[in-house]
Amino acid sequence: MKKILVLFLVLIMSISLVVGCSNTENQEEEASTDEATDELSSKENDPIKLATTTSTRDSGLLDYILPNFTDTNNIEVNVIAVGTGKALQMGKDGEADVLLVHAKDSEEEFVAEGHGTERYDVMYNDFILVGSQDDPAGIKEEYPEDISKALEKLKETESEFVSRGDDSGTHKKELKIWENAGIDPAGNWYIEAGAGMADVLKIADEKQAYTLTDRATYLSMKDSLDLDIIVEGDSNLFNQYGVIPVNPDKNNQIDSESAMEFVNWILSDEAQELIKDYGKEEYGQALFVPNAN
Repeated sequence: MKKILVLFLVLIMSISLVVGCSNTENQEEEASTDEATDELSSKENDPIKLATTTSTRDSGLLDYILPNFTDTNNIEVNVIAVGTGKALQMGKDGEADVLLVHAKDSEEEFVAEGHGTERYDVMYNDFILVGSQDDPAGIKEEYPEDISKALEKLKETESEFVSRGDDSGTHKKELKIWENAGIDPAGNWYIEAGAGMADVLKIADEKQAYTLTDRATYLSMKDSLDLDIIVEGDSNLFNQYGVIPVNPDKNNQIDSESAMEFVNWILSDEAQELIKDYGKEEYGQALFVPNAN
């Protein structure tokens, strides 16, 4: 009788142990599922990180078009406006979800190295050389459509020129133009600001110096500047922008799904129309020309 009782108690304890373990496992699974759901929900609610150039911000374009993206996709955008070089580095470091930049050679290299999944043309505008109305180097009269000759004249006269000096897309373009002209810009007349486009325009204005700028930022600030367009229309001043989703293999913080929603949106007819219209009412001309394929 005692043996039967002992066996019965052992059986009861075994059943309790199995049930307890099962409940614990279920609770752990539920907790794990809840954590995964919370993590996914948190990621979905986080804004995407858009690393872009200062020109898209300073020109006012992003303030104009991004509300449409947020309304359409219910995704907020955290804009990080830096030079193109810095934006590409953020992509390499996995610190951004998507890039909107303007240095095509560097962008294609970025994708070829596996940092981005693909690059798409979005829009373009152009660079212009601006300077004081007095134009002390006499460039506008002699070389209004020849940027290489204009830079030769700057070097010859040692007229002050303010460079971005920040590895931005504009800075890369400027250095390429100097190189193509066979000129090494150096001396007290060549000022490296290490700043964004809006700040460089302000510096050039204060010094009544020359600088290379994208047309959009110049037009958006024109009323507050005493600077004229000195050189424009040279094919070497073409300025293409591209969008690149960052490779999600970088880390698990990259929101590749939302990044692709942004890419698909900015290439869509709706967003391209917004880009096409921006600036017409205020400046009498579009600041960017959409050219997504």
